[in-house]
Amino acid sequence: MSWLTSDQILENATGVGAPPSTWPRRELVVDVLPQDRLRLRHGIGDDAVAARGGPGPGLRHAGLRAGRHPAAAPVRRADAFGR
Repeated sequence: MSWLTSDQILENATGVGAPPSTWPRRELVVDVLPQDRLRLRHGIGDDAVAARGGPGPGLRHAGLRAGRHPAAAPVRRADAFGR
């Protein structure tokens, strides 16, 4: 849990803080914008790490036959990564 979340919970529990929906726009921008930037950086990094290994077992399995097949069996353990 981030310090901002714990701080907000503590303020709301003690009654000294106002919920974010009541904050002025300028304060919301100062608070939310850095968090969005951080989420974007983490998302880009996570996508890059996930792409290094190629498609996962689910995507490989889905590529075997085009279209939707509700009766398709799960990926065999031998075909999954790391096992």
